[in-house]
Amino acid sequence: MTDVNSATIPIKVRVAGRKKRTGRRTFAIINAIVLTAFALACVLPFVHVLAASLASPGEIATTPFLLIPREITFDAYRYIFSTPTIFRAMGVSMFVTVVGTFVSLVLTAFMAYALSKKHLTGRRVINFLVVFTMLFSGGMIPTFLVVKSFGLIDSLWSLIIPVAINAFNFVIMRSFFQGIPESLEEAARIDGCSEFGVFLRIVLPLSLASIATIGLFYAVFYWNTYQHAILYINDSNKWPIQVLLRQIVIVASGMNANETAVDVMPPAQSVKMAVIFVATLPMLIVYPFIQRFFVKGALIGSVKG
Repeated sequence: MTDVNSATIPIKVRVAGRKKRTGRRTFAIINAIVLTAFALACVLPFVHVLAASLASPGEIATTPFLLIPREITFDAYRYIFSTPTIFRAMGVSMFVTVVGTFVSLVLTAFMAYALSKKHLTGRRVINFLVVFTMLFSGGMIPTFLVVKSFGLIDSLWSLIIPVAINAFNFVIMRSFFQGIPESLEEAARIDGCSEFGVFLRIVLPLSLASIATIGLFYAVFYWNTYQHAILYINDSNKWPIQVLLRQIVIVASGMNANETAVDVMPPAQSVKMAVIFVATLPMLIVYPFIQRFFVKGALIGSVKG
């Protein structure tokens, strides 16, 4: 009887192992299908935007959701690049994005590092005040009055200074700094490093993932600056790309409504799609270079509260 029972044990183990492998394969297949569907849902809109910007007017009118144009035309891109002001606007956006991202990263990193230290006097109060701004803000009119009182109207710094530190990004970076072992910092201080030296030589090299992630958040925000530019910038020569492209869309829509000949200019729909693609392309180019830091930085910085 003992021999019979001992002989059935390997059979049960093999059956259980076979069921486990089948379950893993089923999960992998379902997971691949779901992730593929999600990826297509993210990619297809961009493909549609690009295809619609290159399609002919007749094809746009007859095909609601276009993915592959039968006839490619660059009239929409020729139209939006026909004026040199778009290159000036892109230069303004690049300046605001590069300088703003640098300023925001420096200020956010300094503030997050200081407030991650438990021995800092008044740390809890300052952290509460920062997090409080995530729920309640001063509003548009008080913010405009503050910007005006500092003489920043019609200055590109009005697009940077009022939004230099984002509370959400600050919380992520502060949590990341709190996760760095204090023993590393203590060892650096024993070797003679000052507090600033510890921050530069120990903390920053260990925080590249978090800094790259927060930098991407800031860069996307500054590149998409629109509302602040409408409020604070009156000089059209200082408009960022988002404001200028909106004006191009408005002009294109008005001309299409008044013109009787279709061939005078590209349709408004093509111009809108070309505008969206031009405004999105720089961020799509930058993202692959820091994509490997993105998930790691976002998750590690959000584990501790």
